[in-house]
Amino acid sequence: MMRKFGLLSVLLLWVCISLQAARVDTLMVHSPSMKKTVEVVFIVPDQSCGENPQSCPVVYLLHGHGGNAKTWIGIKPELPAIADEKGMIFVCPDAENSWYWDSPLRKDYRYETFVASELVDYTDSHYATRADRKFRAISGLSMGGHGALWLSIRHKDTFGAAASMSGGADIRPFPDSWNMKEQLGEYASNKDVWDAHTVMSQLDRISNGDIALLIDCGDDDFFLEVNQELHRQLLSRKIGHDFITRPGAHTVTYWNNSIDYHLLFFQKFFAKGEQVGQ
Repeated sequence: MMRKFGLLSVLLLWVCISLQAARVDTLMVHSPSMKKTVEVVFIVPDQSCGENPQSCPVVYLLHGHGGNAKTWIGIKPELPAIADEKGMIFVCPDAENSWYWDSPLRKDYRYETFVASELVDYTDSHYATRADRKFRAISGLSMGGHGALWLSIRHKDTFGAAASMSGGADIRPFPDSWNMKEQLGEYASNKDVWDAHTVMSQLDRISNGDIALLIDCGDDDFFLEVNQELHRQLLSRKIGHDFITRPGAHTVTYWNNSIDYHLLFFQKFFAKGEQVGQ
């Protein structure tokens, strides 16, 4: 009898946990600016679902070069459990190899407009979100780290916090890499365009306190030097930010670990938003 009771208790616990798991939606979201649909993975905590959903803060997670909408849930399979634990909605768009720009050469590559405007509007209108920059953050890896910085700095009225892991903070030292010239043209004949599309050229858009910023890069990463230079530039402008360098390279292992730090950083940011609202 006791054994049966124990098995029944375990079964009931498993059922309860299953019923309280975050929902993972994989949807095609229409982009009016690009006149096409874009695949997006939404990870929605249990408390934000059902008949009486609780409004939750949103974290946009951007993939790197060669990635897609499912990259992040592949790197961090625990994201649904983390969504439930922290009460956060995660939004993971497919941005192809766009570097999250509105390409000056390709009308079908307007991923700045899509992520920072169209996708934010879609998310806020279809899910129970805290539709305020105080409860909206963005992070990404590699190309997506560049994207998180690029989008947050240029749309500080939309994103209140941003983090970059292994991010391409300055694209200009890599003129022949990662399909960037397909979006911007050849570097040698389009230097002004490349200058205008690097994160380094956007820093005058922000002042201290405009955005909560976290810069994160491994000490064996080929993007380390550009991230260190970004750190120096922010210091020279007296723009507050967190800067993390840990042992590691440009790897899934590093990013799987980094995202935990980023979500803790965002959790503290969202808590400040709650205090302001009280």
